[in-house]
Amino acid sequence: MDSILIENLVSPITLAFLLGIVATLIRSDLEIPEPVIRIFAIFLLFSIGLQGGRELATADLSNVMGAITVTAIVVLVIPLLAFLVARHVIRLSIVDSAGVAALYGSVSSVTFVVARAYAEGAGTPMEGYVTGLVALMELGILVALFYGRVALSRAEGTGGVPLSTILMETLRGRGLLLLGGGLLIGAVSGEANFTRIEPFFVDLFRGVLVLFLLEMGMTAGRQLKDFARVGGRMLAFGLAMPMVNGFVVSGLATLAGLPMGSAFVLGAVAASASYIDAPAAVRATFPEANPSVYLTASLGITFPFMLLAGVPIVWQMTAFWQGL
Repeated sequence: MDSILIENLVSPITLAFLLGIVATLIRSDLEIPEPVIRIFAIFLLFSIGLQGGRELATADLSNVMGAITVTAIVVLVIPLLAFLVARHVIRLSIVDSAGVAALYGSVSSVTFVVARAYAEGAGTPMEGYVTGLVALMELGILVALFYGRVALSRAEGTGGVPLSTILMETLRGRGLLLLGGGLLIGAVSGEANFTRIEPFFVDLFRGVLVLFLLEMGMTAGRQLKDFARVGGRMLAFGLAMPMVNGFVVSGLATLAGLPMGSAFVLGAVAASASYIDAPAAVRATFPEANPSVYLTASLGITFPFMLLAGVPIVWQMTAFWQGL
């Protein structure tokens, strides 16, 4: 696990985020124009949706209703819990709380890969349909941003607006439309059609992501003082939230009848936090949210913790539930 941790901490994605922070701290004249950042965000969100839809189309979900039920609970409850804790315990603003909820309500693809390898190494590989369930967990981004819009409408004195109206405003948002629309297109277009666009939307994804994280690092660097204000509380949140999620979800998955490997991977993924998928959606929906709070917590605290200690701990949690 140590080698996996080191490999991911020195990956171009992580280092680009750190370089952006350094560029701001040394007052570099490096700047990425805002229209270019918008193009990056559009590309990333649409690509994420397309790839997630492709995975769903090839996954056999017909005989796993218990697992789908657990996934639905994860998608609805974890973003709400993260939002409430961020808003009322850490006392962040509504938009920053929505950003935290989106990242912690979503999943980390790197953590998923590590958990899958961990389960295989232990001789209990996950079942194939889990990949489709993980793709469905990306919907936690939409749920979190919906919660944020509801809270914002009430705070602005427009609490009488029907929830259906707020839902439609959320779905009409650029980021959510691209993510959900891409998911649908990727699911129905078929493998032959997807192969034609794969060189652009898959092969270029990591390169564009590196540039996007560079800009996010610069934005975070400009607002580090705001993170310092809540740093201690966000540190506790970034360590405790994954363990609560992992414990509960691995237990629910076991109760639903999933075998050890599958229950463990779902628990580990639920314990993770996105630093790749969700930031683009947050940036598009709540541009005033502070990435030095939500992204630094996810990338700087939860991500290394999960790879170093969190994944093995969730394994032990799952073993506990399976033993019962």
